[in-house]
Amino acid sequence: MTKKATKQPDPEKEAKAEAKTEAKAEAPSVETPPVEAPSEEVLIARGWAALPESYRIPEVAPTLDEAQAYCKQLAESHYENFHVATWFLPKALRPHFHAIYAYCRISDDLGDEVGDPAAALALLNLWGQELDACYQGKARHPVFVALAETIHEYFIPKDPFADLLKAFRQDQKVTRYQTIEDVLAYCRYSANPVGRLVLYACGEADEEKFKLSDATCSALQLANFWQDVRRDYTRGRIYLPQADMDFFRVQEVTIAEGIVTPEFRGLMRCEVDYTRQLFEEGFPLIGMVSRELAVDLDLFSRGGLEILRAIERQSYDVLSARPAISKSTKAKLGLWAVAAKLLPFLSLARRARRTEKTD
Repeated sequence: MTKKATKQPDPEKEAKAEAKTEAKAEAPSVETPPVEAPSEEVLIARGWAALPESYRIPEVAPTLDEAQAYCKQLAESHYENFHVATWFLPKALRPHFHAIYAYCRISDDLGDEVGDPAAALALLNLWGQELDACYQGKARHPVFVALAETIHEYFIPKDPFADLLKAFRQDQKVTRYQTIEDVLAYCRYSANPVGRLVLYACGEADEEKFKLSDATCSALQLANFWQDVRRDYTRGRIYLPQADMDFFRVQEVTIAEGIVTPEFRGLMRCEVDYTRQLFEEGFPLIGMVSRELAVDLDLFSRGGLEILRAIERQSYDVLSARPAISKSTKAKLGLWAVAAKLLPFLSLARRARRTEKTD
């Protein structure tokens, strides 16, 4: 049997390798240059690219007629319920409602549809600058050209418009809420300003009505949150209070995997019951405003309550399928609202009075 030859060390090669190692050690280290954050211009361009072309700010401001037509088209093509609601308003009010809706719609899309928090923040800041320009008489975007007319006619302060932008900026940074009070604090900016803007535009602005409107708007926002638990999670957000999740022993993995447990059903039942009480707090407002506005308030409150019923009909399973209101139910809600206009005792305001008497 032949033995393998043992490889002998090569002194010359070893010396070269050692010299190479020493040279590497003595060579100055080269730092990787930091990656520069995209400029504001780049972020804005990136944000607009993710949105409809019509959202962009034109170089030349449109005429008032063109701006109002823009807002009308946006309102009537995006939200069926809003379109139905405007039927019950005096014709002269409709352009103002279209302008308010268009502002809310685009503001919401700037925050939710861009898909890049930094780009969304850049666009929201730009939109805030356009709001400032609107109040300075320098509006260029059709929404702000139309809105300037509404603001002038009804003496609407800037705060409700600016508050909405605070909520959409917050969505880019805050994705969890500890308590229901924290969620309601978010609704203070995300939902309540809309009700206040409507009251301003209808000549119904006062502190008592604002308070009742806040209850209704917060309830509508919560109903949408509970309806969209799974959808919001795909955007990285959970609006279910963390304290409530802990109390019912519901973990995020339940939402992530779409597993509806008895504990999750208990959590959703708790949130639905709370939201229904919040709707009831706002019912008296329906009996305090003009008949035309009362129809809209009644309609939207009934729509919110119907979302809660849809959640209940699914045994609080909002993870397997999104609870939705059928077209036939929407039609019934509209007919009921019309009936309540003709026969006020059918309105939700009447239910609130009955509850007060019982208490």
